[in-house]
Amino acid sequence: MSEVTNTRYDGPTARCAAAFHAWWARRHGSAPPAHDTGGTPPPSPGSGGSVLWRMRTTVKDEPGALAVLCTALAGLRVDILSLQTHPLGEDTVDEFLLRAPEGTDLVAAVSRAGGTDTWTERADAHDLVDAPTRVLGLAARTAQDAAELPLALRQLLGRCTIRSRPAVTVGGRPVPEDVPEEGLLDDTVIRLRAPEGGELTLERPYLPFTPTEFARARALVELDARLGPRIPRGRDVLTLPEGSDISVRRADTGDLAAARAMHERCSAETLRMRYHGPAGDADRYLNHLLSPRFGRTLAAQTASGRMVGLGHLLWDGDETEVALLVEDAWQRRGIGAELLTRLVGMAAEAGCSDVYAVTRASNTGMVAAMRGLGLPLDYQIEEGTLVVTARLDAVRDRLPREREHGERIGRP
Repeated sequence: MSEVTNTRYDGPTARCAAAFHAWWARRHGSAPPAHDTGGTPPPSPGSGGSVLWRMRTTVKDEPGALAVLCTALAGLRVDILSLQTHPLGEDTVDEFLLRAPEGTDLVAAVSRAGGTDTWTERADAHDLVDAPTRVLGLAARTAQDAAELPLALRQLLGRCTIRSRPAVTVGGRPVPEDVPEEGLLDDTVIRLRAPEGGELTLERPYLPFTPTEFARARALVELDARLGPRIPRGRDVLTLPEGSDISVRRADTGDLAAARAMHERCSAETLRMRYHGPAGDADRYLNHLLSPRFGRTLAAQTASGRMVGLGHLLWDGDETEVALLVEDAWQRRGIGAELLTRLVGMAAEAGCSDVYAVTRASNTGMVAAMRGLGLPLDYQIEEGTLVVTARLDAVRDRLPREREHGERIGRP
């Protein structure tokens, strides 16, 4: 429930990483969570406590069927903390939050009580929040920030892949619409019209969506569409080691003109290092990169309001991508490192397990910035293209303590 959405996009980074396609596919498959259908794992040596589980099973929609199931669980000293029902005509999908003794074979017990297509997954304390409260919380997050919609859908529906198809291509050609206004539900796939045009596709191959889940997802997308474009407008003012002040704030497509102006001040080599292709291609992708649908963008500005740096956090599964561009005259002053640190904090707060940067092997500045995070790094290189991946376990472990002390993580 803590993973970030997987939003696919077309752009220069995707072109640069083409050589890594087979490697990424092997590493980032869409396999279901461990123990989804294979039963509860055996107890750990010396363990004797209880474990939180999320469980979903299908039972006949007839009197007494649910009672038989609950009685079987009670016989194993399993505590039912919450229950949601998803009617499906002749059957009902029941979703439980359970506290079970370590080593309890939930799947076998449910099967004996008449449950079929049973799925289990370890839960945590966040799952203890009841469903209406959780949905209201997700709606509140989405209302404050359009970039939260993919994350909210992922937390609403659990582990799934979300793909966003824009209404127009990067080259400006319209994409035909083939999704009805009310959306489509097809077993393990939900298709909805995106609020800004185009299409959102949600896929969960290991667990079919229910009509109830489809209705919730559609309602969240409709809320987002009614609210329109929005991002938090706060900013932080920072003093660089040399004494200059800059401000860091969220950016979106409203900053397109300022971003293009910064591009014009950047050298061809700086643009080539960032976009991995001809410098003339850079402006074609800015509108896409600045869209909150595909991630979050931070901008660095001088006291006069001139944009001198951009940092992008792009949703791409657990190993979310980070990318930086700093104007030549402002490089080597710590701006890139500041943007990167904040983006990594955002990724950790969103529940990402990794972030990765795709760059040239000769881009020593980006490599140094990744090393400066002080996190475990993995390097993969092929034909001059370098992918540096940082594990975020240590950052996520710090989040509860930092929230307790009122510190802000990457949310200017």
